[in-house]
Amino acid sequence: MDTITTSLALLVLVVLGGILERSTPVPVPRPLIQIGFGAIAGLVPHFRIALDPEVFFLLLVPPLLFIDGWRIPADELYADRWVIANMAFGLVVATVLAVGLFIVWLVPGLHPGLAFALAAALAPTDPIAVTSIAQRVAIPRRMMNLLQAESLLNDATGLICLRFAVIFLLTGGFSLGVASATVLWVSIAGLAIGFGVTLAVVRVKTMIVARIGEEPGAQTVISLLIPFVAYLAAEVVSASGLFAAVAAGVAMSRAEASGAALGSTRIQRSATWDSVQFIANGVVFVLLGDQLPTILARARTSATQTGHHGVWWPLMLIFAIFAAMLVVRLVWVWANVILLRRGTRPDRLPVWRLIAATGLAGSRGAITFAGILSLPLVLSYGTALAERDLVILVAMGVIVLSLIAASIGLPLLLRDGTIAIAVEASGETAARSASAVAALAEITRIVALHTGPDERTGLYEAAAARVSSQYLQRLDALGQRTAGATEVKSDASVLRELQIAAVRAERRCVFQLRRQQTIGADDARQLVRELDLLEAHYES
Repeated sequence: MDTITTSLALLVLVVLGGILERSTPVPVPRPLIQIGFGAIAGLVPHFRIALDPEVFFLLLVPPLLFIDGWRIPADELYADRWVIANMAFGLVVATVLAVGLFIVWLVPGLHPGLAFALAAALAPTDPIAVTSIAQRVAIPRRMMNLLQAESLLNDATGLICLRFAVIFLLTGGFSLGVASATVLWVSIAGLAIGFGVTLAVVRVKTMIVARIGEEPGAQTVISLLIPFVAYLAAEVVSASGLFAAVAAGVAMSRAEASGAALGSTRIQRSATWDSVQFIANGVVFVLLGDQLPTILARARTSATQTGHHGVWWPLMLIFAIFAAMLVVRLVWVWANVILLRRGTRPDRLPVWRLIAATGLAGSRGAITFAGILSLPLVLSYGTALAERDLVILVAMGVIVLSLIAASIGLPLLLRDGTIAIAVEASGETAARSASAVAALAEITRIVALHTGPDERTGLYEAAAARVSSQYLQRLDALGQRTAGATEVKSDASVLRELQIAAVRAERRCVFQLRRQQTIGADDARQLVRELDLLEAHYES
């Protein structure tokens, strides 16, 4: 099957997975459905795809990390920065060491380097399945933010550990000092490159827009290119391309807080990125399912060569390793909960359900899949890595099992929404009130500019009365004003001018509140999106 036909078939399977997920009466995660479609397609001989891990990483991973970094409320997570660091770095290292030693004990004939490589590939979490479940189950906002922040940072940590494990597998050892220096370099350099690329692109883009105006299509394409540029630039200097993609997304979020882009640009760009995120996530899991039949057949041969016949032994490994990882995660989450109790009011303390839900929410996905496929085919002395297919099968099995556990366990743990989590009060109401006041002030300013003997003065006053009545009614609903308002007929062109000016004044107010951190990122994003759509409606 040629490349174009294969790509189109992948897109069809991704769409079918999304349709089936929304039509099932029970909350089955979309990744599980897409893995199933991929496995069925993998049984077709001409549909089997030979994956190149480097191409896989380049095409699918950077945009996913970039958009997550762009949309995550980074400043809202500042209070939990130490918890996130413990989960994203400490838990990954603890998982690699504990689970790696467990695998060495569980499979005596397995090379220790391969055991630690498997543990390193399994260490990063994936929030895609949890996000899918969150559409039907009320996952608390703070918990969701923590899971997303953890997954953004632990991807690179796990792959760095995987790199060292592969070095140990090929050479029989490595220097701890060199490893530590490498970790610092790939992390710091990757973050710096990601921030630098985005800031440079935004500055050049601003200069060009100031000269020739803004084209929404071009701005959307530029945003699509940024994660790939950041990733490749970091890889050129042997830094972490994953950290660079994440940092580029965070920098993009900061740059967009200025509100300089047109509303039409944000609408088009947001829709494009939603589609990219849907497609990239889906393709990852369809490809995973597509590889299962081939890997399963090869793993049976590997198991037979080691004296284990049948499928029970690989299944036992999958369940045992998943259980070990879950235990390590639960213990680590429990330890973080104990730390969170310091300086926290009693009514905000997490309960056992939060610990269990956070543990089960650590599903594995795209990074685990890509990382385990990067294992070498042969050792340094030319001998084939016989257990490679078996290890890949175990990793895929753990991915599927973690998705099943999350899809079953999270709805049970979160079914009544009784988990108490410390979340700051939303500033959405205050932001709506402030933006309405800003709109009224802008209307007053425009009318004042047209005050005089001009015959259009009456038109502006009538339009101002009509537009102002809408904002006064909003303030009434928000409890900020009690007086009523009357409807006034006005000229259509003048009315539209004032409506657009009022919307833009509202949006400037929202961006100012966001820069002052008076409202959260999610609230600001929702308000800006509403105003962008309203402006597009007035302009049409």
